[in-house]
Amino acid sequence: MRLYLTALNPTDAVLEGFLPAAAALGLSVTVLTDRPDQWPAGVPVSGCAVRDPAAVLAATAADRPAALFSNSDHLQEATALAARKLGLPAKEPGAARRCKDKAAARQAIAAAGLDRVSAVVVDPDTTPAVPDEMFPAVVKPRDGVASEDVYLVTDHRELTARIAEIRQRRPDVALMVEEYLAGELRTHETLGDATTLAVLGGWRTGLGPPPTFTEVSLDWSPAQERVSAQVRAQLDALGVGFGACHTEYVVQDGRVRLIEVNYRLIGDRMDLILAELLGVPLFEHVIRLHLGEPLTALELPAPAASNRYARVEYVCADRPGRLVAAPDRLDAVHDGVHLACRPLREIGRSADRTGTNRDYLAVLHAIGPDESSVRAALAAFRDDLRWTIAG
Repeated sequence: MRLYLTALNPTDAVLEGFLPAAAALGLSVTVLTDRPDQWPAGVPVSGCAVRDPAAVLAATAADRPAALFSNSDHLQEATALAARKLGLPAKEPGAARRCKDKAAARQAIAAAGLDRVSAVVVDPDTTPAVPDEMFPAVVKPRDGVASEDVYLVTDHRELTARIAEIRQRRPDVALMVEEYLAGELRTHETLGDATTLAVLGGWRTGLGPPPTFTEVSLDWSPAQERVSAQVRAQLDALGVGFGACHTEYVVQDGRVRLIEVNYRLIGDRMDLILAELLGVPLFEHVIRLHLGEPLTALELPAPAASNRYARVEYVCADRPGRLVAAPDRLDAVHDGVHLACRPLREIGRSADRTGTNRDYLAVLHAIGPDESSVRAALAAFRDDLRWTIAG
């Protein structure tokens, strides 16, 4: 049986997650990508215009694939449309589109009477009409991901300057200005088979200083049942129910307010860390759902059943320049806590400082029996590591 996976750039989720998982399930794999020259040797890639569902369908139809899916924010709708044409289990294309289009997501949730976030869409070559009472506000690409070009603005002057800055880089992108949703940022991780939705757990996210929204740390913190139920209601309004989904939200006065929904696994190596923390073959589970297996066939622990704690920290570049020294891939165990360092930027590479996850130099994580031991072990581990950037 052959599995097709649509992707853009090579990611750890594909290389270390889905490809080994497919092999463990006895599946042959073809990665469809419009950037085949960027993939490592040995990865079975095939060139394809993966944003076009007709092209994806043409690339797969003759093979009668066992499954077709994507873990890319940009490719969910096109891949779902092609998979449904092939009669394969897939996400509902409309739900994939709503999750990607932040304005459409806001509208769907408001129409369901669940929450209303003040927001204004700013099309290219237009000037936004933003009322004074909306500030402080957040300006972001309507279809953006990974905090790219997302900024906190406090008044009209800052908003105008940020829009002009973004337009210099991306003149044709539609933007959205919405009220700033204050509160502790949290995540909600789910898997579904279109009938049942299982909660894997969630993280409490630490952010760097404004005006950008760089994620710098995550602590394991599954939601209380009443919060989880509110998140579920809003996901239902979006049509989310199949495969993996990563949701970000805050709680204000006991009310869940979604920041965004990424209809795929959590990224930046957090998916691999989540699999390790839960002790489950997470990537195999995602594949099995796309093969048509029910959620009940998967062995998924309840989030509250995990008797372990995890913390993740991203090492971020504090200036532009070339990385000249950095630790290699490391694993260690200290007082029952498993520690790991995974490089995210290769030595010798130069990069600007962006205020996004493009600034990540490495990800560190610790998994152990309780919060205090995990935090202490990770702090000591990090103190011994050094990264050097030359201007």
